[in-house]
Amino acid sequence: MDTNFFKRLEINPIIAAVNDLNKLDNAINSPCENIFLLTGNIVNLKEIVDKVRQKDKGIYIHLDLIDGISKDNWGLQYIAKNINPHGIITTKSSLINYSRELDIFAIQRLFVLDSLSLDTGIRNIKNTEPNAVEILPGIMPKIVKRVVQETRRPIITGGLIMDKEDVIGSLNSGAVAISTSNEKVWYM
Repeated sequence: MDTNFFKRLEINPIIAAVNDLNKLDNAINSPCENIFLLTGNIVNLKEIVDKVRQKDKGIYIHLDLIDGISKDNWGLQYIAKNINPHGIITTKSSLINYSRELDIFAIQRLFVLDSLSLDTGIRNIKNTEPNAVEILPGIMPKIVKRVVQETRRPIITGGLIMDKEDVIGSLNSGAVAISTSNEKVWYM
């Protein structure tokens, strides 16, 4: 299991989220120490992960967004054994649970749309105990504080992070990091 995720966050709490492969080189060359891969497919995934690893950056694959990979235990097992990222991101509690068996670092992504999704998400986080949680949208300081207090898990905020004020607000609310596809924020 990746033990350097949090060490890399101490160097830089901004995570480059890559949702377009044309931005991969920019992410690799940015000051960000961790990269969230939000695109790719079964054919190019190994090459992408190897390229990021060669630059000593952390690479975390969002399983739900990778084409050609089943979003089940078999897909996760294939990723762990053949692609070898530092970790995975998923909204699926079953994959968070299975990641422990495979000894792979897992980040549970939580979309907070309303109070029901918040309560359900907190309950799922308590049950699955992921290594970290990513909350979207990331511009809700009160919600971040509540999730931190109720789950005692490291929180990453993502989505709609546009400027330094958003970054500071997230960190002040208890987040350990910010993930963003906004290249301007990568350099803050």
